[in-house]
Amino acid sequence: MDEEIKKSILRTGTSILGIVCKDGIVMAGDRQVTAGTIAISKREQKVVKVNDYLVAAWTGMASDAQMLKKLVVAELKLKELKSKIRPSVKEGASLFGMLAYQNIRQPTMVPFIAGSLVAGFDEDGSFSLYSIEPAGTVTKVEDYDANFSSGMPFILGLLERGYKKDLTVKQGIQLAIECIKASTQRDTGSGYGVDVFTVTSDGIKHVVKQEIESAYREEVSK
Repeated sequence: MDEEIKKSILRTGTSILGIVCKDGIVMAGDRQVTAGTIAISKREQKVVKVNDYLVAAWTGMASDAQMLKKLVVAELKLKELKSKIRPSVKEGASLFGMLAYQNIRQPTMVPFIAGSLVAGFDEDGSFSLYSIEPAGTVTKVEDYDANFSSGMPFILGLLERGYKKDLTVKQGIQLAIECIKASTQRDTGSGYGVDVFTVTSDGIKHVVKQEIESAYREEVSK
């Protein structure tokens, strides 16, 4: 991991995660978008359905993430039309990595900064999760990951204690919610909501949509 990636971790105000369960994949993210020290959006969904068989979560610059998704959707559709074969999850993740690799190495005034978690199911019914770092490295995830999100230290700390190999999707959903909520309590770049997606033999589902609201209450003097 080069110096630029190390520096970018502190700028990618986000909490995302992916969990590999015995019967599927769980993906989750918060909703806060920041510009420096200002929260400019409280309703940004950071986990999105890419197509009928892929779902992705983003960390980094919102514009880079949005453009990356558009390019991937178009390229995968073109590949399917040309070959008459639906691309695999691995091919989809590799495309994310290739585009990230190319973008970060192009001379530009504004460097590309976007990390991704990509999950999906193949036509044989198998499912998988991949982590794509901002520089383009693609890694298959065997248990869990939070990519380079600013909430990563808090999320991974909780997953280290709560994850187990035989975790079910139902259990994974609850663990993902707790991870995002824990991160929003400590990470200044994360907050305002939780979105959770599942990837199973039944397809891709948006199973949790929660808004985190601030509440004020009077203190009782003792």
